[in-house]
Amino acid sequence: MARRASRRTTTLTGFDDAKPCPCGLGQPYGECCGPAHRGHAAATAEGLMRSRYAAFVLDDAAYVLRSWHPDTRPADVEPDPGLRWTGLDVLGTSRGGLFDAEGMVEFRAHYRDAGRPGEMHERSRFVRHDGQWVYWGPILTDGPLANI
Repeated sequence: MARRASRRTTTLTGFDDAKPCPCGLGQPYGECCGPAHRGHAAATAEGLMRSRYAAFVLDDAAYVLRSWHPDTRPADVEPDPGLRWTGLDVLGTSRGGLFDAEGMVEFRAHYRDAGRPGEMHERSRFVRHDGQWVYWGPILTDGPLANI
């Protein structure tokens, strides 16, 4: 009996579905964040946050914008050619499950900018919009821009 070759697919950015997902869960991209990038809704706020991180890694600006709440979404996002995202640590979550309307995810995203290491630490707010999780924005707790 002839052996059937496995079907490999790639993203619009050329990322192979069989490679480990950039979000860091250790699953193949095609079974992790790939479906979200192709239009399937993330089940949780953390899942959406991870898929957004993976989209930043892959320079998928269209997904980053689609997954942002229309009331807080910028007109455009420009990938920075000197910036390379290198890792993600989810530090905590609150709500954001299957039956929640809001959620919070705290994370640390590691990067290299012009070869220098750095990290971005954020507590992000996620809300349901038209039944799907979307990114609202960072949670700011002090100063003139506080939003909680």
